[in-house]
Amino acid sequence: MSAPLRADIRDAAQSDLSGILRIHQQAFGQAEEAALVRAILSDPTAQPTLSLLAEAEGRPLGHILFSRARLGSAPPDRAAAILAPLAVVPEAQGKRIGGALIAAGVERLCAAGTALVFVLGHPGYYRRFGFEPAGRLGLDAPYPIPAAQAEAWMVHALRPGLIGTLRGTVACCDALMRPELWRE
Repeated sequence: MSAPLRADIRDAAQSDLSGILRIHQQAFGQAEEAALVRAILSDPTAQPTLSLLAEAEGRPLGHILFSRARLGSAPPDRAAAILAPLAVVPEAQGKRIGGALIAAGVERLCAAGTALVFVLGHPGYYRRFGFEPAGRLGLDAPYPIPAAQAEAWMVHALRPGLIGTLRGTVACCDALMRPELWRE
């Protein structure tokens, strides 16, 4: 990992959309994730969303998007979110931009009363930020996760004592309810 890069993190605005889409295209080398971001942001079932942008010297470097989710029949005070997707432009990767975006997002979600954050991502990366495999805790993804990728479906409890008290299948916004998206 190279030296951290100082970036400012702020709420993304509608006027940032083209820069956000470029970040995802550059980070993933394809347009698929950018199209997913656009779909989630325009999906009423995803609201409220938390869209954060990392910038250095006015240049967009990274973006993270959280959308509304819920766990089966859990009570409303058990609000949940799904982190999808997170992207950092290639030249800023390994400089702690992604981690700063995750930390800022988790902090804001916690302050807003969110209890659980889910992600389908690289276990080695997300464990560093408090995520743990969700399936073995009885917290199932919207679609079955292939056994070889089961550890990639993860949860981060933002309130103590929740893990082990809740079980069920996560429901997410319509834009994420496509089986092909549920493979890491």
